[in-house]
Amino acid sequence: MQRVRTRILDSLAEVPASQWDALAGDHPLLSYAFLDALHDTGCADDASGWSPSYITLWDDDALVAAMPLYSKDHSYGEYVFDWAWADAYERHGMRYYPKLLCAIPFTPANGPRLLAPTAPLRRRLVEVALALARENRISSLHVLFPVPEQAQELEAHGMMLRTGVQFHWRNPGYRDFADFLSRFNHDKRKKINQERRRVQEAGVEFVRLSGREATAAQWDFFFRCYTRTYREHHSTPYLNRRLFERLVQTMPDQLLLVIGMLEGRAICAALNIHNTHTLYGRYWGTTQFVPGLHFETCYYQAIEFCIARGIALFEGGAQGEHKLARGFLPERTYSAHWLAHPQFAHAVEDFLNREKRGIVGYVDELNEHTPYKSAS
Repeated sequence: MQRVRTRILDSLAEVPASQWDALAGDHPLLSYAFLDALHDTGCADDASGWSPSYITLWDDDALVAAMPLYSKDHSYGEYVFDWAWADAYERHGMRYYPKLLCAIPFTPANGPRLLAPTAPLRRRLVEVALALARENRISSLHVLFPVPEQAQELEAHGMMLRTGVQFHWRNPGYRDFADFLSRFNHDKRKKINQERRRVQEAGVEFVRLSGREATAAQWDFFFRCYTRTYREHHSTPYLNRRLFERLVQTMPDQLLLVIGMLEGRAICAALNIHNTHTLYGRYWGTTQFVPGLHFETCYYQAIEFCIARGIALFEGGAQGEHKLARGFLPERTYSAHWLAHPQFAHAVEDFLNREKRGIVGYVDELNEHTPYKSAS
């Protein structure tokens, strides 16, 4: 550790891609290609309020640890909501922004956030992040969606843990979709079969394409669907067309594009990102309403893909109790938080303790209503 030096970087251009990916492992959303694409296309940069302040540790010219850290002047695109904390700061005449955020922009995917092979190096990353916040008089440091082991490490360093819930699908080795449905109780199995039959009877057919298989016209159609979904929810799309062009160039085999066709024309699309063991559901949209189309496009097509590829985990994204009836079970997620102001930190800690008790009860209640047979 004595030889290790710290560098705070505002660009990944100073890091060899191979060295970054060696630390990130096979997590596609932590890969150099994905993060660099977000920055280079202007989706996550200074102008959008995501200013990279990556913490990197070096042994001579070798990158030995890293932390994807951002200075943020808002709380958009995070999926762990702290708007009330920011509002409380403002009402008391204090600045909440900028804050420091360790996360994957616009992505509620779980994974390592302290990219280091040893506990001492991970501890050094946290110490540097906290020192950076204190030295610059920044209100807070937040780490979103770390794996449970790293959440515990962050808590051991004095950060407060927040518990959330997502719905994940797990594959114990299903032979096919019918085998998956055979584990359901009768009523839930019947409902899914009815949903799929409605889509089939409407004449919708699906194609599943990798990034290199999809044409530019198909990506254009997906982007139309993506932007339409955001606008229908009175929101502004975070990502631009150039990002998807870049991902097709740099990580095409980790993209799964699902397109639904009706009478020879595309009417819906969904994008997933995956490696050999996990698939992450990301974006979807449609130009025409068909009953059950959302579930088929976003869930059932992806589940069939996971079964065919032997992918063990499907993270369907944030929120969504409707996923429970489709075989996604509740799993706890974590975030870690440090606030500089002692009184606010105490108030937030009290809130998080009460929220955690509520989450425990919520998960217990959800688990009483799974679609699976008791023996499963």
